[in-house]
Amino acid sequence: MSQGLTSGELGNNTHIPVRSMLIALGGNLTSSVGTPRETLTAALKFMQTSGAVIRAISPFYHTPAFPAGAGPDYVNGAVRIEAPWTPAQALAVLHRIEAKFGRERTQRWGQRTLDLDLLAVDGIVMPDRNTHKIWRDLPLEAQIGRTPDQLILPHPRLQDRAFVLVPLADVAPDWVHPLLKMPVRAMLDALPERDRAAVRRM
Repeated sequence: MSQGLTSGELGNNTHIPVRSMLIALGGNLTSSVGTPRETLTAALKFMQTSGAVIRAISPFYHTPAFPAGAGPDYVNGAVRIEAPWTPAQALAVLHRIEAKFGRERTQRWGQRTLDLDLLAVDGIVMPDRNTHKIWRDLPLEAQIGRTPDQLILPHPRLQDRAFVLVPLADVAPDWVHPLLKMPVRAMLDALPERDRAAVRRM
């Protein structure tokens, strides 16, 4: 699957510029449609029917639960789309798709049927550089108990996570982080080898 709806079929939002968006996919519980892999595949179809054009999809990867011991291992992937959505609209679409497949937001980093993380929208920084740095530098123990009350773009932890960067390198290896000034390839290479090796292609 490499092509979705055309720009002429994007619905009523055509007055909004079409933006390139990077999204991480994950899940470790069965849903109404089946296994995590089947759920991720179904979620991609719903992105298309919601108005997204899918430009690239990574292979799926088998990755350990994060944090360690948080549940069954995950299936992870990444997708690069184009859509006439604002960042807030994109987040709303992703949350709606998650809910359709039984996602319940009861525990941070808990087990879930489907996780769709908006990683980046073009080179947009939200809400501002200083706030982004605060969340980017937050210690791991603080991350567990704190959730941003606003959308942070790019995702403040994407540069730290092999399960995000490995599939992201398949769909957007040359995308450059607007604050770190590093492409995806370089961010991935900067991670420990053991972290990269733990993400295994299915």
